This record gives sequence, structure tokens and C-alpha cells, in this order.
Amino acid sequence: MSQPVEKTHSTSRYDIIVVGAGLVGASFVALLAKWQADKNNAPLRIALIDAGNRPSPPSLEVNDPQFDPRVVALTHASQSVFASLGLWEKIQTQRACAYTNMHVWDHDGTANIQFSAEEIQQQSLGHIVENSILQCGLLDYLEEHSSVTVVRGIKVDSIEKESIIVDGTADSSASNKEENSSATTLLCDNGTRLSANLIVAADGGQSTIRRLANMDTREWDYHHKAIVATVQASQSHQFTAWQNFLPSGPLAFLPLDHPSEKYCSIVWSLESEQADEMMALNDDEFCHAVSRALQHRLGDAVSVSQRYCFPLHQRHAIHYVSDNVVLMGDAAHTIHPLAGQGVNLGLLDAQALAQEIIRGVERDLAVSEPSILRRYQRQRKANNVEVMLLMEGLKRLFGYKNIAVRWLRNLGLKKVNDFTLLKNWLAKQAIKYK
Repeated sequence: MSQPVEKTHSTSRYDIIVVGAGLVGASFVALLAKWQADKNNAPLRIALIDAGNRPSPPSLEVNDPQFDPRVVALTHASQSVFASLGLWEKIQTQRACAYTNMHVWDHDGTANIQFSAEEIQQQSLGHIVENSILQCGLLDYLEEHSSVTVVRGIKVDSIEKESIIVDGTADSSASNKEENSSATTLLCDNGTRLSANLIVAADGGQSTIRRLANMDTREWDYHHKAIVATVQASQSHQFTAWQNFLPSGPLAFLPLDHPSEKYCSIVWSLESEQADEMMALNDDEFCHAVSRALQHRLGDAVSVSQRYCFPLHQRHAIHYVSDNVVLMGDAAHTIHPLAGQGVNLGLLDAQALAQEIIRGVERDLAVSEPSILRRYQRQRKANNVEVMLLMEGLKRLFGYKNIAVRWLRNLGLKKVNDFTLLKNWLAKQAIKYK
């Protein structure tokens, strides 16, 4: 349920506070809320807080489609998260585009690799869904659960540790599993004080909670920017995800759900100066440039929505856990968008932490029990590092300008494309990842 924000100097206490109501934070809370509803018991008091306003769903008008520029290429594993909440069917009826093929090639035309759902006996390789559709579905779901309090319009200014002495008799909540609990209080910009035994940071790559908890990261600047927008092409997208690796960076066209089959969400990674130049073009000039960059695989781009541009960084927290503060999603790891794995990894973080907390509470453990949080970190850090290394390797491999390296790279791509068993194994790993 939503709660209006009131300035108060008293402290509102919860078992878990999640900072960041994006896809990852809201998914995590929804998974815990479902578990409590299924048990017909609500031992956990949960707060989900966010500095922004509630997102509005995009217009689903067919004749004048307004697409969210931010989309997610959901893997089958990520779809299962929404299916477990009973949300996937509704999402599909709104706007979710199943893509059945993926075509990746080098701009020089000397190598390509194509993946097909049919070849691996699947109906699709995944779905392209707008962020706002997923987010609104999750927030609507949380409105139905009284164990969850959603607080919007507040920013966390500082955090402080405290010790809570409880007698274990007046309250049967999970926070009273221990006689002496260590809690963290969030002091917010409007004077609100919120306290919990577990703080979950899902507040993005520039995480305030991570900074206030003094949790270090390893990171570097790619000196690239990504341009995102919605483009209408003159030809059908063929329910295919298209990606061209240009010398300046990859360009992806991701199919969107519309009867015309001509709308795509684009993600174009460019060196920073080039990105600024592209952003300065008028719409006709940009359409011409992006059509040429995709080598007119979908004919010409005939229109483009408002464009957005953001810098690209690689970032990974050295530790996901510090005392009773836990990181997930972009607060823990940020990767290059070339394979669209960022949100998918975050959703798997949410699922893993929810499962560990549920298992712990069922064993009568506190939500901040170190063994619970260590298991989450071990499980997710290993998987995330694996994917981050793979994405970084691909980014560097396609960034090399050395002719010999490019020749070997393109030869390797051709061999993989021709080796059907290996190519299909790679496709199966990608759609279920992990």
C-alpha cells in the first residue's frame, strides 16, 4: 500500500527497508509479499522507498503509439520471476514482443552469427518489454499487500547505526527473533526517520546507500555514451533482434509489439563526442544516420521519438554486503548494455536474496543473519562476475581495430555460426541465464 510522506522526528520501524522502487527493488519486495500472502502470515514489515514519483504506464493506443524509451530484453529466467507473481499473462496482453531470432554481425560484413528459437525448440528467445509496463505491474501488485508500505518523494541524506533491545513478547514480527538487534536508521531529506534490521540498496549505479555505507567499487569509464530511442522503420522487424558492431560501438534494434511490426527500440553505443554529434542532429538527419549504421537491414528509419543519452561505465561492488546493508541490481554491478543483461542480472539478484531470506525466516533466523547474506553474496557475485567478464570480453573483442585480431574474430564467429550444436548450446545458455 502507498503511504503519504509526512515530516516527523519519530522513527518508523520495519524489518526490511528497500531503497529504490525500480524493477529490481520492486521485484524483490513483491517476491517477499507473495510468500507472506501464500502463508497467510505477514511476519515481515517491509518499506519500499523512492525519491521519484510513481511512473505512468505508456499509452497503448495503436494509431499513435507512445513507447517507453527504456526497454528490457527479458530472458526466460527473468520472465519466470513475473510468472511466479502471476503478472506475466497481464504483461503479455499489454505490450510484450516475443523475438524469435537474433542476428549479430560485424559492420565490415565479413562475419555474422544468427540464433533461432526454432533451432533450440523454443517459442522465443525472449521478450522485449518496456520498463514502465513491468514497473507499473509490480507496483499495482504491491498495492494489494498490507505488509508492504510504499513511500515516495523522499531522499536518504544519511544513515546511522543503533542497537535495539527487545523483549520478544509484545511483537511477534521477524525483527524480534533476537534479543539484541542491530538496526540501521535512514535519515531522509524531509525529516523522516526510517529504521530496519536490513537495508537493501536497489537505488541504481550512483547508489546513495552504497556511498553512505562506505562500500567500495571497482569501476572505469568506457568514454562512450548510449543513445536510446524508439524508431519506426519502413520494413518489418521480423521479430528479430538486430545488432551491428560498428567501429565506434554496437547498434541494436530491438523489436517492439505493434501491429505494423515496424517499431524498434534502439540502443546505440558511441564514443562520447560522436554521441553528442548524433544528439545534435534533427530527426530527419538522425533517421538517415541510424539507417546507414544498420546498413538498411530494415529499410529506412522513417521517424524517431525523443532521444535520450547517458554515459557508460563498468562498475562492480567489491562486497555486496556490509553489516546489515545489502546491494542488488545496478547498485552492486553495472555492465555495458551491448547484450541487454543488466536488468536480467538484477532480477536474479532479487530472486536469490528473497529466497535466502525466506529460507532463513522459516528457520527462525533474523533477516540480517550474516549466513543468509553471505549465501546471497556468494551465489550472485560469482554469476555476475561471469557475465561481466563475458560482456567486457565481447566489448573489447569487437573494439579492436587491428586487422589480424579482427580477422581472427570474424573467422571465429563464422565457425561458431556454422557449428550448429555449439551455437544452439550458447543460445540455450543465454535464454535461461542462470
